[in-house]
Amino acid sequence: MRIVTIDCLGVGSESEFWKAYLSASRPEGAGFLGRNLDAFRDALQGGPGWPGECTLRFTNTATVEPLRDGAFLRALRDIANESQNVRIELI
Repeated sequence: MRIVTIDCLGVGSESEFWKAYLSASRPEGAGFLGRNLDAFRDALQGGPGWPGECTLRFTNTATVEPLRDGAFLRALRDIANESQNVRIELI
């Protein structure tokens, strides 16, 4: 299975997070992906932004902890736990 590494080092905003995701994964329908967690959840089920069957390995995730006072990373963890078609690792 293909492993896509998304390095979050230096990510200081949600906009930068989505830019890093799109740059590393080059997903189908990237131009139609809403840059938010709901759209990401949909993408993992085959919607716009679908990365294909793969493992998404987000590294240096401590740098995104400050986003929304930690709520962004907690939501990303929830999505990772729910995802059935795409494995998500938060390192």
